[in-house]
Amino acid sequence: MRKAVRIVVTGRVQGVWYRGWTVEQAAGRGLDGWVRNRSDGSVEAVVAGDPAEVDALVEACRSGPPAARVMDVVAEPADDPGPGGFAQLPTA
Repeated sequence: MRKAVRIVVTGRVQGVWYRGWTVEQAAGRGLDGWVRNRSDGSVEAVVAGDPAEVDALVEACRSGPPAARVMDVVAEPADDPGPGGFAQLPTA
């Protein structure tokens, strides 16, 4: 059974290695999906995999990398992107 969520993180989350950190965190948990900066200054990700690992990543996103200052994390159900690893995408 897989779980998929869309995560939107706001605060000081661009220019602080948040996307690279997310890729490392997701890959280390065996998750699939992607992460990207958004033009509004937030970071967006779609993550899928083992439900406990997805939940652990969502919780980790509340802190992020050391230079980040996370104000809010919203996670909602999403379509599963399927297998294929975890990628960093261009800004949308």
